[in-house]
Amino acid sequence: MNLLTGVSELDRVVTQQVARRVPPGVGRVLSGVEEAAESTKLWCGAAVAMACLGGWRGRTAAVAGLAAIAVAQLASNGVCKQLADRPRPPKEWFPHDEADDRPDSSSFPSGHTAAAVAFTAAVLPNWRAAGVACAVPAAMVAVERVQSGAHYPSDVVGGAAIGLASAWFVRRIPRLALRYWL
Repeated sequence: MNLLTGVSELDRVVTQQVARRVPPGVGRVLSGVEEAAESTKLWCGAAVAMACLGGWRGRTAAVAGLAAIAVAQLASNGVCKQLADRPRPPKEWFPHDEADDRPDSSSFPSGHTAAAVAFTAAVLPNWRAAGVACAVPAAMVAVERVQSGAHYPSDVVGGAAIGLASAWFVRRIPRLALRYWL
């Protein structure tokens, strides 16, 4: 069995387990959090709250989080989805009708997860408490993307990797710019 076949089989098994085992009430909560995160509304709202309530540290965290989202969205939705063109998981795998309401774009990577992880990972070094608080809805978004039928687990892992890389890039770019341009 080659690596791609193994990942595909693991994606199938985990997706079907998550779709079956998440209770309907929990699924509704996850969907609510995902809806709040749609078009980065949740993360922009968090950034506004941090900037207003957190002083200099809050403004620094907010700017880092929003910059990381911009990088993550460009990488995930602007580049990777165009290159991957992966179909969404089959609707037959889901015992609920949420799989009927999903995007037509490529499944890989999860742009929602990329944005959530990018924001959280960029906020964390600047304001630890806010970053930890953001980790809860970020994890919920990742689980919801699989549970709802929008993504395979490997799409979510890919989105998380893009989010982490985006946060790292945003944290390092000022130093790199100073080193090479001054």
